[in-house]
Amino acid sequence: MNALNLSAQASGLPQAGRCQRREAQPDWRAVLPKQWASSVLAPRAFERFRDYEILSERVLGYRCEGDESPCYCEHYFVLTDLRSDDDENYYLAPSYGEHLVAWQMKDGRWLIHRRITHGEACQSQAFFSFADEMPR
Repeated sequence: MNALNLSAQASGLPQAGRCQRREAQPDWRAVLPKQWASSVLAPRAFERFRDYEILSERVLGYRCEGDESPCYCEHYFVLTDLRSDDDENYYLAPSYGEHLVAWQMKDGRWLIHRRITHGEACQSQAFFSFADEMPR
């Protein structure tokens, strides 16, 4: 997903702030490699956090309702620049975006997928990594 796609998705986002765990479940398996699917803990309850200032959202997934330790984390943000084609009409265009998805594995490590999008052409670079702690 590139920054332009994130901008398009954001137009339908509700107001910023903390939402209830009863919201629609995100597609937490969307970028999870099939070979790792049986190695991660499956989230069952979710919390969403949105920002008032910038296009940004964070989703935390928990194994069950009331659990305090997340086993899933997803966030994205998009930074925009003011641009003009003719010095009369100005518009906001995405200049940098980041999308991160992380799953806690059964052995306690975190599998992390990060996609960074930048530049006017919204070129993106994606990669996987492992960490001992959930990304912040």
